[in-house]
Order: sequence, then structure tokens, then C-alpha cells
Amino acid sequence: MSDSPRILAFAGSARKDSFNKRLVQIAANGARAAGADVTYLDLRDLPLPLYDQDLEAEQGIPENAMKLKELMKSHQGFLIASPEYNSSITPLLKNAIDWASRPAGDEPILAAFLDKVAGIMSASPGGLGGLRGLVHLRSLLGNIQVLVLPDQYAVMGAHEAFNPDGTLKDSQQQEAIEKIGAKVVAVVTKLNG
Repeated sequence: MSDSPRILAFAGSARKDSFNKRLVQIAANGARAAGADVTYLDLRDLPLPLYDQDLEAEQGIPENAMKLKELMKSHQGFLIASPEYNSSITPLLKNAIDWASRPAGDEPILAAFLDKVAGIMSASPGGLGGLRGLVHLRSLLGNIQVLVLPDQYAVMGAHEAFNPDGTLKDSQQQEAIEKIGAKVVAVVTKLNG
């Protein structure tokens, strides 16, 4: 399956029982069903210092930031589930994007993001489901050369939305999230075909 589209799926949360980790797994399953080779990444496994240009100048790009960049560069699409913190994205997600955007050696600026396709989603106990944070995530990704699909989904009442097996109780929501994964695969396939 070496010709299968490669999709990197992750959530902007380090919390063990994160709703957004559950959500992105649903989208990842939709991408797999559409024929993609999907890698799930828990950002908790790649701890990073806060981005600091002085630190970068003195010590270079941290090893985990390089691992993140290489993962991003080796995949053609992203599935990102983003919690909403104070109407924006999480510091964890912003910091990961900031470190991954740093050029290393003679690679092009934004090498981890150029020509990538992203599907975005969120889940929150609140009434908007994290929708306000998706506005910021869409803007940020678009500004760093990622093609963000117009389809997105925000699951409100997330604390009551999931079954014990990680699926969504609402079958229409489940299908909508799976379709985001499948659509990323379809667009990546068309762009790279």
C-alpha cells in the first residue's frame, strides 16, 4: 500500500481522556476506510519547550520538534481535532505548529506544511462544540500554506456525546466526522494523482 495517501491524525490536547483524541480517531477510521495509510500521533508523546527564538538560536530545533516535522513532511494530509481554549486553539497545538514551521538546514520555509490538505474538527462540552477555535485554526493553517477543507464539524455536549467504545452516540455526527477523514483522502488523491 505504498501508493496509499498518508494522513497524520492528531488532537491539540494532551489530556488522557480528551474528547478531541476520540474525535480524531473517528476521522482517522474514515480515512482508513477510504484507503489511506493513517498515522495517529499523540502530541503528549513529543513534549516541546515553548517556542523561543533565543533557545532555537542557542540549541537548534529540539529533537522532538524535528521528529514532528519529519512526521508532517512524510504525510500528505492532516486530520486535526482542536479543543477550544478561550475562543481559540490550545497552547499545545499552537506551539507544535510553531516549532514545526521552523526551517532546518536548506529546506524550504514551511516545509512541513506546503501542499498539505487538512480536515479540522472539534469537540467540547460547551454549546458551540469548539467552533470558535476552528475559526482560528483554519486561519492559521491557511496562512502557512495548508489547504483546509471547507468541511468541518464541532461536536457540542462532548461529555455526553461518546459511547464507551469511542464512537459517537449520534450516527449522523459519526458519519460526518468519518466523511471529513474520507474527504481529506479524496482531495489528497486528486492533487497527487
